[in-house]
Amino acid sequence: MSLAGKTVVLGVSGGIAAYKAAELTRALKQAGARVRVLMTRGATEFITPLTLQTLSAEPVATELFDLTQESEIGHIQLADSADVLLVAPATANVIAKLAAGIADDLLTTVALATRARIVVAPAMNVHMFGNPVVQQNLERLESRGVRVVTPAAGFLACGYEGLGRLPEGDVILDEVAAALAPQDLAGESVLVTAGPTREYLDPVRFLSNRSSGKMGYAIARAAWRRGARVRLVSGPAALADPHGVTTVRVESAAEMLAATAAEIAETSVVIAAAAVADYRPGRRIEEKRAKTEGRTNLSLETTPDVVASLARSTVRREDLIVVGFAAETHDVTARARAKLARKALDLIVANDVTQPGAGFDVDTNQVTLIDRDGVTPLPRLEKSEVADAILDRVVALRASRPRRAGGGRRTKVARLVPGSTRSPRRPRSSRS
Repeated sequence: MSLAGKTVVLGVSGGIAAYKAAELTRALKQAGARVRVLMTRGATEFITPLTLQTLSAEPVATELFDLTQESEIGHIQLADSADVLLVAPATANVIAKLAAGIADDLLTTVALATRARIVVAPAMNVHMFGNPVVQQNLERLESRGVRVVTPAAGFLACGYEGLGRLPEGDVILDEVAAALAPQDLAGESVLVTAGPTREYLDPVRFLSNRSSGKMGYAIARAAWRRGARVRLVSGPAALADPHGVTTVRVESAAEMLAATAAEIAETSVVIAAAAVADYRPGRRIEEKRAKTEGRTNLSLETTPDVVASLARSTVRREDLIVVGFAAETHDVTARARAKLARKALDLIVANDVTQPGAGFDVDTNQVTLIDRDGVTPLPRLEKSEVADAILDRVVALRASRPRRAGGGRRTKVARLVPGSTRSPRRPRSSRS
């Protein structure tokens, strides 16, 4: 879900993490959003309205009873303009007011008046965050559909170390995008493969390919934003683990098959975007092979076909949707159709990797979606947009398929609280 053209009303409350609102405003603007900032009186003690006004290129609202701002009933105008209200940082005080429905300043009044989705990013002392009252207030907000972002752990300004830091801007942007995205994959358990694999000849040499993993990572991120529980099995890729996604790192085709097979029973959608190496050395040498003059013969054998194995496995269920990829250099549609049938897939995503902007190590792709009902070519798009187009087709396929009772069902979870005996769990993702 792109933030381009969306209006984010950023509510900044009075904690030390308010200084991060400057970078957050910049990040939201760079993502294409219109940012309208409102600040509590306490927030202005940590960062000036002028700073955020300069970065947002919008007037900053600070007072509920301001003759200029309220000449047009400013708090209602702010509330109505929002696609999402983001409270970051959210202090314990503001969280308590939001939970109780108190409206005694501009931020809390806008929160009550808006019909937009609300995202709250707490930031405070580790012991304050762990206080049962704060946790109960957050649970009350979640029960009303407010999306609560789990704080990051680390060194805090107060000198303590633990849970309570405002997360980095990219995490908050992901949460805002998820709040705006359709939750049409809620209840689905999506397994994504991504990146290349490596097949070792000796401890330092291997066979691989040019896949960067960007397409698979974009799909994993988009599926999480749309409400799915996502597990990403990634070959070697120089990409950070996507926020909200469980990532398993592997190297070889055999490791990728083992990791995916272990999850298939709990999976409702498989999207195999990985570029699995087709061949591996027939024998791996345990020591580095010395260079010799002249010709050297290398015996190769085929690697396991991960997506075909999953699609044809004995655990294949009627409700399971399997999507494959076909990176081709010629006869793209014909070869992809053949793979669709041969590998028993529900959908295949084909692209000509010789085309500019549609191959490896780029942020765009130009693909054709092929299933049993027809062929749908797409224009060149950002890979994030391609990911959503693929997921749109998955949603359409799901509409014609049964859903396994309880399959991939999401359960309510709680935050890891300092001193708690509960297992580390993240808050459930929800929408307002």
